[in-house]
Amino acid sequence: MHSLEGRVAVITGAGRGMGREHARLFAAEGARIVVNDTGAERDGTGSDPSVVAAIAEELSSAGADVLTSDHDVATTEGAQAAIGLALGTWGRLDVLVNNAGILRDRMFVNMTDEEWDSVIRGHLRSTFSTTRVAAGHWRDCAKAGDEVRASVVNVSSTSGLIGAVGQSNYGAAKAGIAAMTVILAEELGRYGVRINAIVPVARTRMTEEVAGIADLVRAPDDPAVFDTFHPANVSPVVAWLATEACSATGRVLYVKGGEVRVVEGWHYAGTWEHEGRGTVAEVGQALGVLLGEAP
Repeated sequence: MHSLEGRVAVITGAGRGMGREHARLFAAEGARIVVNDTGAERDGTGSDPSVVAAIAEELSSAGADVLTSDHDVATTEGAQAAIGLALGTWGRLDVLVNNAGILRDRMFVNMTDEEWDSVIRGHLRSTFSTTRVAAGHWRDCAKAGDEVRASVVNVSSTSGLIGAVGQSNYGAAKAGIAAMTVILAEELGRYGVRINAIVPVARTRMTEEVAGIADLVRAPDDPAVFDTFHPANVSPVVAWLATEACSATGRVLYVKGGEVRVVEGWHYAGTWEHEGRGTVAEVGQALGVLLGEAP
């Protein structure tokens, strides 16, 4: 039996890159899928419904149960429409993969309001919208006495967890997604919903056009050499997180090639304690030592 047999999934950003590879593996593992993608350019402009139609046709031709959505899931209406396709056709939703996003890099002092807002919207808002719609459905199912064994897989980034120059908008969105993942795992577990996030390192439109990154992630010239940065390398982790048997929740996993690391959040790296309120001089002296000692 395939690992996702009988599971119904909505995958956003499924027309290209990692989202497309996720859809391919989910279909091969027996899932019924709504593939969602507006077909926008890398910076979020424009739309092209043929992008998502192409992957849907590929999967359908291979025998998969697949539906197409080109809705903008950064809006509640778009999220409802995409998820509604799954519920209206198959009567259930088991998995949500929040893969949609855009990129508009700019040094912070030159960044416009629109460049900030569009990237926050493309990543953080789209993750919020789809998850809010799905969570409401699962809560209603749980309250009605139905067993829910649902999974949400979000996408964070090292830009948000570690930082990257020129990506303050993207990093802020991805850090927010990681934080939301941990919080919602606590909130929605009571309804039978698990939520995890991946931090992928792969060759996609997001990385191929970034200065200094394109050469790093390009495919090896020798086809016999393992392609570390192929986006399909990330998909087995996403598929496992989506299985009914998986129990992981609230975790953030870095995935590159054949490597997976567990990512820990902010934690205390050093402490200074003072009896009562310290003076500026006392605080300065103590923190000078503490910050020098902390990793």
